[in-house]
Amino acid sequence: MNELKTIREYYKPIQPTVSVNNNEISYQEIQPPKNIENFIYCFWQLKTKQTLKSNYNYRVVSDGCIDIFFNHKQPTENFVMGFCRKFVQFPVGKDFDYIGFRFLPSTFTHLFGIDAKTLSNQSQELSKILPKFSEWINTEIKTTDSFKKITKIIIEKIIEFSKKQNINYDHRFLNSLNLIFKRNGFLDTEKDLNTGLSPRQLRRIFNFYIGTTAKSFSNVVRFQYILNAKPSKQSLKENKLYFDVGFFDQAHFIKNFKTFYGVTPSEAFR
Repeated sequence: MNELKTIREYYKPIQPTVSVNNNEISYQEIQPPKNIENFIYCFWQLKTKQTLKSNYNYRVVSDGCIDIFFNHKQPTENFVMGFCRKFVQFPVGKDFDYIGFRFLPSTFTHLFGIDAKTLSNQSQELSKILPKFSEWINTEIKTTDSFKKITKIIIEKIIEFSKKQNINYDHRFLNSLNLIFKRNGFLDTEKDLNTGLSPRQLRRIFNFYIGTTAKSFSNVVRFQYILNAKPSKQSLKENKLYFDVGFFDQAHFIKNFKTFYGVTPSEAFR
C-alpha cells in the first residue's frame, strides 16, 4: 500500500460544498485512518436539515476519483460513480441523506481489480459492479446509524478487505501518475511521461486504472490545482493563476473551467 502514498501527498480532490451557513442543507467529511488513507480520500455525507421547498440539484465537479455512495434512508439504493470528464448534476429531491466515500485516483481499481473505464462518465448500481459489497451495505448499514458510526463500520470493512488483497503495482503507471501530480497536470503527456510506456500502453493503462487517458486526467488535475488554490474572483484576475498550469489566455481557461465545474470562474469564486 506504500506504493500509493504519494497520491495523497500530491493530490487533494476537492468538491465545492454547500455553504456552512446554509440552513437547509449540510455537507461534512470525515478523514480516513492512517491504514487506509492511501486508498480513501474521505467519507462524506450530504443531507437536508429540513424539507426543501423545491427539488435540489447537487453539482459534482470533475475530480478524477471514483465514489461509492448510498441513500442513508434506503441503503439498498447504493451506487458507484466513475471518472467524469465534465461536471454532473444529480437531482436529489427535496429531502435526502446520502453517504459516500471517495477513492483516490486509481485506488479503486487497485483494491477491487475493476476496469475503471467501464465506470466512466456514469453512475451505476453497485450491485452490478461489486455485488458482494453491495449486499454487505444492504445488510450492515442501518438507517438509524449515525454518519460517524457508519464511517467506522465501513472503515473496518475496507481494512479487512485490503488485508486479503494481493495487489499488483505497475510502477511505470504510478511513476507517470506521480509526475502528473508533481507538475499539477501541466505537461505534454506524450513527451514528458517518459516512464517506459509506449503511447498505446499509456492509454490502455490509464483507461484501466483511472477511466480515461493520461491527457484527459491531466486536465482534471490542472482544474483541481486551481480549486485547491482557492482564489477569489479578484485574485484570479490579478495573479492569473491559470498561466502557471499552461492556459495561454483567459478565454481558454474559462471554457475549460466551465466544462469541469459547470459555471464560469467568476461565478464559482464570488
